[in-house]
Amino acid sequence: MSFFRPCLLLLILAFSVSSVFAGDEEDYESKDWKEVDVPLPAAPKQESMLPFYVSAATDNRFFIDGASLSVGGDGVVRYVLLILSPQGGRTVSFEGMRCETRERRIYASGRSDGTWSRARKSEWVDIQDVSMNRYHAALFNDYFCPFGIIVRDAAEARKVLQQGARLDYGR
Repeated sequence: MSFFRPCLLLLILAFSVSSVFAGDEEDYESKDWKEVDVPLPAAPKQESMLPFYVSAATDNRFFIDGASLSVGGDGVVRYVLLILSPQGGRTVSFEGMRCETRERRIYASGRSDGTWSRARKSEWVDIQDVSMNRYHAALFNDYFCPFGIIVRDAAEARKVLQQGARLDYGR
């Protein structure tokens, strides 16, 4: 009985310490990172659209507006995304992606007249890799954040999209 009491106390102490440190780490990240304010980009133009491959499971076509690409000092890759369906549907959005946390955010949706409508619920959400709509996962894994490493700048992001594959990230 005397052996179990010290072990139990050590176990309780270990859980207490780990929960304190886990809370500190979460607080540190949320207090340390701040997103920069970014204006809405110009309406996308056909000549600056860069196609990217998502999956054989979808007939939609996906494009990034190369002119809108930016890599902010806050570690966010921002871009205009265009999705075209075979039936003629067109979806345009201005988005951001955080490689550090594997999250994405929609800032605004494009209207047919070239103006923007700010997203009502613009928050960071986890990037999911689901078969039919895996375009965010494709952008994260294959283009903007391979191996969790953010592209250096907009020029590198455009080059990756133009090549249709990852660059050599053996930095």
